[in-house]
Amino acid sequence: MIDLPVCHRLAASLANRWQRRRETVLMTTTPEEVAMPEPTDDGPVAQYLSAIESAGMAECQALAPDVLLDATVPNWRYCVRGDAAVRTELARWYAQPGTFEELDRRQLPSGELIGFTLRWEEAGVPHSVHQAHILEVSDGRITRDQVWCGGRWAASLMAEMAEASDASI
Repeated sequence: MIDLPVCHRLAASLANRWQRRRETVLMTTTPEEVAMPEPTDDGPVAQYLSAIESAGMAECQALAPDVLLDATVPNWRYCVRGDAAVRTELARWYAQPGTFEELDRRQLPSGELIGFTLRWEEAGVPHSVHQAHILEVSDGRITRDQVWCGGRWAASLMAEMAEASDASI
């Protein structure tokens, strides 16, 4: 695990890099040229999503050797680097096979933006998680995963949220 000050410096550096990329794309392309192709079902992102859904992250080969996981979770932010360490961390997150109830994939110049709601059962209790990931891909492997996670929700909390919401969760 990388210490928090290092993670903050890294996040600031990455944010500057994303802003420069965005400005370059906006200055050098027309709106028609910015249109991205549809995500594919056979690349590293598809392999990654399959590993999440099947609880097979320990065997996932979609990650680059020096992949960075930059995770924002309830009340915390941390970074993990290296394919073995990231697979170990994500195997804890996705320890049970589940089903994507919602899945949105959007191509980006350097990878893909994915958002999903994953549902699974744990000790007979339904759970879900709602996450967004910005994935950078290079040479057919995921090199960076910046993720925001709302937390793991058991059935009782999901029911409470649905009751408090106008829209069904």
